[in-house]
Amino acid sequence: MKFLTADIGSTYTKLAAIDSATREILATSASFTTISTDVTKGFYNALEILENKIGKFDYDKLLCCSSAAGGLKMVALGLVPSLTAKAAKMAASSAGAKVVKTYSFEISNAEAKEIEEISPDLVLLCGGTDGGNKEIIIANAQKLSTIKGTFSIIVAGNKSAEDQIAQILRESDKHWTITQNVMPEFNRLNIEPAKECIRELFIERIIEAKGLTTISKMCTGDVIPTPLAVMQGCSLLSIGTEEQEGVGELIAVDLGGATTDVYSMTEGTPSRDDIVFRGLPEPFAKRSVEGDLGMRYSLKFLAHECTHKWIAAEACESEELVKEWIETCCAQPDTIAPHGSPQQRIEEALAKGAVKTALERHCGYIEPVYTPMGQMYTINGKDLTNVPLAIGIGGAIINSPNPNKIMEGVKAGKGDLNYAKPKDPVVKTDSSYILASMGLLSAFDPETALAIMKKEIFNKI
Repeated sequence: MKFLTADIGSTYTKLAAIDSATREILATSASFTTISTDVTKGFYNALEILENKIGKFDYDKLLCCSSAAGGLKMVALGLVPSLTAKAAKMAASSAGAKVVKTYSFEISNAEAKEIEEISPDLVLLCGGTDGGNKEIIIANAQKLSTIKGTFSIIVAGNKSAEDQIAQILRESDKHWTITQNVMPEFNRLNIEPAKECIRELFIERIIEAKGLTTISKMCTGDVIPTPLAVMQGCSLLSIGTEEQEGVGELIAVDLGGATTDVYSMTEGTPSRDDIVFRGLPEPFAKRSVEGDLGMRYSLKFLAHECTHKWIAAEACESEELVKEWIETCCAQPDTIAPHGSPQQRIEEALAKGAVKTALERHCGYIEPVYTPMGQMYTINGKDLTNVPLAIGIGGAIINSPNPNKIMEGVKAGKGDLNYAKPKDPVVKTDSSYILASMGLLSAFDPETALAIMKKEIFNKI
């Protein structure tokens, strides 16, 4: 069987022609995504480029994912920041959404105004364990019903509040649905129902909003968010199939122009006997997305987070040149640094800073505690210390002449004692942009998808 996969991004539409009989990628191509007109034009431009390489390609199935026009923009509301608010963000991120902001407790008028200005595609409303506090989630439902915008609302909170919330939302002009609580009991996660609702709403409403209706009718299966496809590819590569072994625990970092996404495929249990886990349990397959750590559209925020001084020291260039390059890139996002130039070294330093900061936000944080038995440590989040593999994704990594230098940001350094980052992982890159494509293929032919990933990323069958 022959498959054609399409990843319709904000900038490029990327295609891959796959032959499952030989378990190989026949060809890949890319063309600019035509968001302002009709994304099918960019698709057919990319298909023409692909067929110029291999001739007419009569595929049996078209599989598609998309992050066009910024992907799926979401706001999450919870009760306590460390509990239901975190659970809400975890559910949204694992479904492939870009979580722009998370709110806790009862939202204020100023926060309601901020949500209106964000203009999200979806709002995930959580709060309270089943039978617990229901006043906050009801108050937040009332506030959301008055906020201007065409966003959809997914309610995944205290089931005791469902009837009142349904009545409130029924009287609004919002599209809404109610699903199971993301945290029905204290410290017990239940994110799959909310994740499935997010995926369904992406298919029902976002496809049309992003101009993907025609493409979706051509596809076998649903068009899904690109980050979800990458998550599925990483999961398959890690776990494997009945026929083939996976490669084991891994992390992957997708460094883009607007965000940096981190994926971890590991239980993340404490690596030492003197470390005790605290906080919410985390899923084996976890994704986090950092909207302020991008190489172009959020470059000012990235530079502020890393500091000009740190970037200059990493690049061995002056702070003045760092400031000039950042200003140039912010004004002209399509600017590319000349090969071997000081600006290229600054780009590499910025990229390493994005990777480093994103990993620190994704991994567990270790703190000392003092007990009658002496000093111990607690960790909130995943312990990635012994994860043996890190995969770099995204143009800033793949197109760099020094990708390993950028990926040094995933490793625990001298100043990272509190962050449970990998000690010394083997670094690989997804140089052919295949993880999203193989994530799509995994739903139909996981054996072929896994074999191709092993071959393309590890150069082995």
